[in-house]
Amino acid sequence: MPGNDGPFVFEPTALDERAAFEQALRDAEAHRTTLPADAPPVEQARVDLDIAEAQSGLGRQEAAWNLARAAFDVFVAHEAWQDAVEACEVMYRTEQPACLVALAHGVWLAVTYPIDPQTTVTMLNYIIEETPPQADGAAVAAAAAHYIAGVRADDHEFESLTFLTRNMLVRVAERHGNVDSQEALDAWMARLELNDPERFLKRLGMVVEAIAGGQWWIDRDALRARLPDQ
Repeated sequence: MPGNDGPFVFEPTALDERAAFEQALRDAEAHRTTLPADAPPVEQARVDLDIAEAQSGLGRQEAAWNLARAAFDVFVAHEAWQDAVEACEVMYRTEQPACLVALAHGVWLAVTYPIDPQTTVTMLNYIIEETPPQADGAAVAAAAAHYIAGVRADDHEFESLTFLTRNMLVRVAERHGNVDSQEALDAWMARLELNDPERFLKRLGMVVEAIAGGQWWIDRDALRARLPDQ
């Protein structure tokens, strides 16, 4: 029974989480069987991605990778960019041998196309987590996240998302440059040219190139050629 410290707060255990993933897998697989054979490919791939996500949660990482990788190709073929990035995230979290290649694809697509800014911020945060404290890559990713949140977030999410990305930027500055004040933060950003989107987005591209290691699954030149004029 609850004591004097307040009401009991339920905290999910590993068994609870596994049960949730098992249920999600059953639901997704059942959904897959109800789809007609002529269902749109993107609709089928979305269900496959749900299956892959549940499989990953259950530790079936190779199966999850294979299903998410196939779904990714469908999404790219149909220019379903939000779904393609989500497929990259699932692949990244499987920790399979090419998971960083998947991360590079997800970041490139998330920055190139105007998808949900929260998803883009999440993908860029993975770069921060993967980058050594003293490397500039995390600073560039944090600056890009803050910039994209500012230009893409709608009125409903602008305040909360930019607050999140500013905190990301501050945390990176603290570990990268021992920044401990607003004045120091301003100087750090100026030194790394993090106030100039043209410069830091170009540098982000170099970071993504390094992560991909030349293993691109998409024709980026062809995709760029189809982008609307800015």
